Amino acid sequence: MTLDAKTLLNYEKMDLLRLTTAGSVDDGKSTLIGRLLYDSKGVFEDQLEAIRKTTQKKGGDDIDFALITDGLAAEREQGITIDVAYRYFTTAKRKFIIADTPGHEQYTRNMVTGASTADLAIILIDARNGVMVQSKRHGYIAKLLGIPHIVVAINKMDLVDFKQDVFEKIKSDYEAFFKELSGEHPGRSSVQDLVFIPISALKGDNVTVKSAATPWYSGKALLDHLETVEIARDRNLDDFRFPVQLVLRPNPDYRGFAGKIASGIARKGQKIISLPSGVTSTIKAIDTFEGEVDEAVPPMSVTLRLSNEIDISRGDMLIYPGNESRCQNRFEAYLCWMVKEPLMLKDKYLLKLATAEVKAMVLRIRWVRDMKTLDKMSTQALTLNDIALVEFQTLKPICFDPYARNRATGSFILMDELNNNTVAAGMIVE
Repeated sequence: MTLDAKTLLNYEKMDLLRLTTAGSVDDGKSTLIGRLLYDSKGVFEDQLEAIRKTTQKKGGDDIDFALITDGLAAEREQGITIDVAYRYFTTAKRKFIIADTPGHEQYTRNMVTGASTADLAIILIDARNGVMVQSKRHGYIAKLLGIPHIVVAINKMDLVDFKQDVFEKIKSDYEAFFKELSGEHPGRSSVQDLVFIPISALKGDNVTVKSAATPWYSGKALLDHLETVEIARDRNLDDFRFPVQLVLRPNPDYRGFAGKIASGIARKGQKIISLPSGVTSTIKAIDTFEGEVDEAVPPMSVTLRLSNEIDISRGDMLIYPGNESRCQNRFEAYLCWMVKEPLMLKDKYLLKLATAEVKAMVLRIRWVRDMKTLDKMSTQALTLNDIALVEFQTLKPICFDPYARNRATGSFILMDELNNNTVAAGMIVE
């Protein structure tokens, strides 16, 4: 099918919502996402035919929606999600990227990876089981990562006869749990909205359309909420941060600094400071692929030309005066350890924040979180999937913002010095 110019233009102007899902094993995450994709015409006919054949081989009569997202053979055999499955679909109102992340504690690193860029998290809870330890863990990670919008989808309501008292009990329990988490994370001080929706992913109740089986529920269907949730205000347009990725010198008369705007608004004629040197200049021009513009917003990739020649290289950060970033070599951060080899105190790693790279080591592990009880435990090493609060020291100062203020310049990854493999992801605290 060929799209006309008007349709393509409308598509390009649509908002993009990045969302992640989480839930305990057999809570129905993959089924829910499969249902969303199927009902929004986000599945190709040949894929549907293959899924129908697989469903029939397994003895089913209808479509097994979980097969749309569970792409690994091991996932289909075990009926669980292991890897992060990214899916894309579009409705008349918005574009979506879904990260279907595993819910089991064993795959915490996968959930952190899939949720790290999300605007919204869907946490599934089985209506028969209520709020379980894993449900709390998923909420903790979502809040830790500063995800501003959270939907708690109480699934399998058809198996509890769509009883309102079951829904209200789970809602009350989870709201109480979220109050306990207040103030203990590097992200926003509070979730902007926590929405509860009773659904049946298998039957489709309250997934894409409101269900007659829940006349007591006055809220929106899940897809309607996803299409209308306000995300424009989530972007940080106050703190201008431009990590320099590349210095461009195509000819002797042109010198520009290329990169992606992490936050804030780039304006022609605005004074800037280059960090860590502290040298000042003015934005003379903003170049894009389409041509020169007067303003640019995140996440646009642009080239900035300055009014005078100053020494700037990859890893430096351009900011506005009076809106300072921190440049220092010691800080604390939440760290999610992602490999089997343990982190030991004083081991050396490469820390990559935006476009900057610096050698770093962990001086102290303040505590590690017990992911079953959410208690804080003391330790001298971190193992696979651990989440801990640690103190870092870097070989030279690095420029950053606290994660609570700026997700783009407050998050980083650690890499093994020998093979450049990513070993951890971190979020800098105040």
